[in-house]
Amino acid sequence: MTKAAGLPAHLAHPFSPAGRIDPYPAYAWLRTHDPVHRDPMTGMWLVTGYADCAALLKDPAFSAASGQRERSRDDDLPVSMLTTDGLDHTRLRAPGALLLGPAALASVADAIAADADALLDRAVERGVPVDAVEELGAPLATAVLARLFGLSEDGRATLAALARAASVNLDPLAPPQIARVGRAAMGELTRFLDAHTDRADPHCPLGRLAADTRLTRQEMLGVLGLAVVGGWQPLAEAVGNALYWLLPRPEVRAALRAGGRDAADTAVDELLRLEAPIPFTARVTVHDAELPGGRVPAGQRVLAVLAAANRDPAVFADPDGLVWDRRPNPHLAFGGGPHFCLAARLVKQSGATLLGRIVRRFPEAVIAGPDPRWAPSLIPRRLTALPVDLGTDVPDAGSRDAGVPDAAGLQDAHA
Repeated sequence: MTKAAGLPAHLAHPFSPAGRIDPYPAYAWLRTHDPVHRDPMTGMWLVTGYADCAALLKDPAFSAASGQRERSRDDDLPVSMLTTDGLDHTRLRAPGALLLGPAALASVADAIAADADALLDRAVERGVPVDAVEELGAPLATAVLARLFGLSEDGRATLAALARAASVNLDPLAPPQIARVGRAAMGELTRFLDAHTDRADPHCPLGRLAADTRLTRQEMLGVLGLAVVGGWQPLAEAVGNALYWLLPRPEVRAALRAGGRDAADTAVDELLRLEAPIPFTARVTVHDAELPGGRVPAGQRVLAVLAAANRDPAVFADPDGLVWDRRPNPHLAFGGGPHFCLAARLVKQSGATLLGRIVRRFPEAVIAGPDPRWAPSLIPRRLTALPVDLGTDVPDAGSRDAGVPDAAGLQDAHA
């Protein structure tokens, strides 16, 4: 295949200031004309077709560990599932399920539901438009991790601040000065988790992970740090991104109210497909690799552009629209293959818990003020703010249970 020199002049590069706001026109052109594209602006390969991304994520020729070592930073991330491949990755991932697997999430499901209710109760008490990004998404993400870690209320503010600062480590293209901030925050986060682990309730998910003898202390802390970096930010931003699509569509909200928990679970998958907080993942080819859309030589930096693959019309009918009951929905918002995000279940089930309650309790909720703006960041894909007028609270006998995954639902959900 002959590689195109670059995008047409009328399209903003997806990493340019304008392209970061709306990368989808450029993604669509690349996906159609050059799905395995050598990008002259970055020197990287941008893989945008669904078939190509799905194949890349499963192919050991594309190394995640090497992808992380090629980041724009002058240090190494802690050893974790993100920075290892093959047998080392598998060895670390299995104990990680003690923290993020079905049983761990089921053990805190009721507490997370109570946290979601408390967030919405506080929003009602304030009586003003609530910023869904800062006042719903971020506190929910903090509450979920605090439950898994067995943190007291006093530790939540520290966790939230460190999680936000360390989340820059998700971005493989972060400028050096931003990467330095992320490095420092990751060190502080590791020290915070290290100190807390010795005090953790042995019956909480963190306590069970800490007692597992398969990992060294540093490996265990690496898993914890990745859970924060890979779980907090995606969940925090997914709430605002989802409500951006959901609130202007009263017919979808009515269907979710009628459908209960199963409908909320299905809708969250679709909302993540449309606006994945983590739009791409980095790899490096350890040898020449063939993808359906083209060949990538050895030693190349590659981005699997998940956000582009998730809107591939070859896989998804009406790819740019919200089809809330889409089934099957094989989106790649959490990656795929051996490195499929271990926090996927956390993000999906916690998001469904909160969104199910919002559509049930606040049938008149609307976006308040001018059109929301997308932040000029590559990772995460997020809104700068999303002011929401919740309208009238309509509590009823089933409002706090409808649309909320219970322990059984968490165990049965697809990983």
